[in-house]
Amino acid sequence: MFPFILFFLAAAITVIAAVRLSTYADVISEKTSLGGMMVGTLLLAGATSLPEVTTSATAVFVGSPDIAVGNVLGSNLFNLMILASFDIMYRKKRLLGNIHAGHQMSGFVSLGLTALVMIMILAPTGVTILGVGLEMYLMVLFYVYSLRKMNEQEKAVPEIAAANEEGEAALQRTTNHIPLKTAKIGFVISALVIFVAGSLLTIAGDQIATITGLEASFVGSFFIAAATSLPEVVTVMVALQLANYNLAVGNILGSNVFNMMILVVSDVLFRSGAILGSVSPVLALTAFFAIVLNLIVLGHIVYLRQKSPSRFYIVPSIVLLIVYFVASIMMF
Repeated sequence: MFPFILFFLAAAITVIAAVRLSTYADVISEKTSLGGMMVGTLLLAGATSLPEVTTSATAVFVGSPDIAVGNVLGSNLFNLMILASFDIMYRKKRLLGNIHAGHQMSGFVSLGLTALVMIMILAPTGVTILGVGLEMYLMVLFYVYSLRKMNEQEKAVPEIAAANEEGEAALQRTTNHIPLKTAKIGFVISALVIFVAGSLLTIAGDQIATITGLEASFVGSFFIAAATSLPEVVTVMVALQLANYNLAVGNILGSNVFNMMILVVSDVLFRSGAILGSVSPVLALTAFFAIVLNLIVLGHIVYLRQKSPSRFYIVPSIVLLIVYFVASIMMF
C-alpha cells in the first residue's frame, strides 16, 4: 500500500504547491521588469507546467521513458477533458462562444506538435544530433515560429490584445496584496517543493506500475498526468469565477502547447538515443486521442465563430468526454 499512499500524498502536495507557485509567478511578472507579455506568459506557463517538467525529468532518471512521454500526452488529454467538463458545467455562459480568435492558433499549434509526436512514435527516424532526436529540433523550430505568429496576431488584432490585458488585470486584482519579496521567496520554496513532490510522484507511479502489472505508459498517461494537471483545474475555476473566459480557455490551450516542449527537455536528459524511438507504441494511441480531442475543441470554436450558439451547444463537449473515457478504457 505504501506506493499508493506516497502517490496520493505527493499528488496533494504538488497541487497545493503548484497553485501557490502560479500565484507568486503572477506577482513577480506584474511587479518587476518581467511584466512584458511574452516573458510574463512564459513565466506563468512555466510555473503551472513545472509539475509535468519535474515528473517527466524524474521518469527519465529512473529509466521509464514511457512515463516521461505518457505524462505529457496524458496531461494534454486531461486538460482538454477539464475544458469540456467546465464547458458543460457553465453551459449557460457559452464558454467557448465568448473567447477571442487567438485561441484557435494555440489549438492548431498543439495539434501540429502532437501529430508530429505520434508520427515519430510510430515511425522513428533514428537520427540524433548531439544525442537528441531530430524530431525535437523540428518541434522547437515549429514552437518558436508559432510563438512569433501568435505575438504578431495579438498586435494585429485589438480584440486579442484587449482580452489579454483584461486577463492580466483580473489576475493582478487577486494578487495585489502580496509583497514582491514574499513572492520571490515563495516562488523558490514552492518550486523546490514541487521538485521533491513531483519526483516522489514519478517514483511511486513507477512502483505502482510494477506492483499492479499495469503498463508504465498507462500509469503515466492517466494517473500521473491527472495528478500533475490538477493545478490547471484550480486555475480554470478561478478564471471562471472572475468571468474571464479567455483566461480559462487560454490557460488550457496554452499549457498544452507549453507541455509539448517538456518532451524536448526529456529527450535532452535521455541519454539512450531519441526518446520517442524508445517508448511503447501504445503511446501513439494516446497521441491519437489527444489529436481527436483537439479537433473537437477546435471545430467547436471555429463553428461558434460562424454561428450563434444553439440549444445543442454542449454536444461537442459531451462527445469529447465520451472519447476521453473510451481512450482510458482502450489504454487500460
